[in-house]
Amino acid sequence: MCIMERFFYLEQEPCVIHLPEKPNGFGVLVLGDYNYFVENGTSLWMQHIGKAQMLEDLRKQGYTIFSSNLYGRHWGSEKAVQLAKRLYHIVMKKEILNEKIHMIAEGMGALVALEIMHSMPELVRSSVMFNPCLDLSAHLELEKEHKFFYKRLMRELQIAYETTEEKIRQATVQKSFHRYASSVPVKMFIPIHERKERKLIYREYEQKRQKEGNPISLSFHLQDNKYKMTGSISQFFKKYETYL
Repeated sequence: MCIMERFFYLEQEPCVIHLPEKPNGFGVLVLGDYNYFVENGTSLWMQHIGKAQMLEDLRKQGYTIFSSNLYGRHWGSEKAVQLAKRLYHIVMKKEILNEKIHMIAEGMGALVALEIMHSMPELVRSSVMFNPCLDLSAHLELEKEHKFFYKRLMRELQIAYETTEEKIRQATVQKSFHRYASSVPVKMFIPIHERKERKLIYREYEQKRQKEGNPISLSFHLQDNKYKMTGSISQFFKKYETYL
């Protein structure tokens, strides 16, 4: 019986490599949202019905998928970014893969994706984003109207950034797509019923990339269809696999 998952620890954080039966030589780094986890021989992508189906579909396409717990609710902290980069280098040593990877980022995972696309664009082939958090300061501002969630988010940010509430503003301003430029092709999946304020941020990011001449594509979808888009994702990936 072949092993389909390899679990290991990196800087005391659980990590996993999901292996395909017939590898196509390409790797996919998954950067999950605030509810994402890898722990005790399992992961959110293995337990969630929709995500598990997406994982299986991508494996059937031959993709090697890897991810880390990344300290839980990291909110794009430098510590999480550095761990994601270390994970990339470890996986490249463990598996026989093309050095240029794809990324799938959801929610706050996009904050790490933006950093990686900016700092090591030569190693990223393409990036798919679901409901991405592209501007942490704007996200914090939008949560202000929900007192309970705002307080919880502020606590999480203080832990993730290892700083005080007074300095959180300064830290979050640095985590915005306005600070990053990258030629890495991006495809974003956005719920049709997403809040108007968030849609404006997505459109602003789209306009910024178009102005810079960098590939970007937005797809709006019904929430129920979120995990039925593997065909569209793999089609997008393959578009950028022509050049090894």
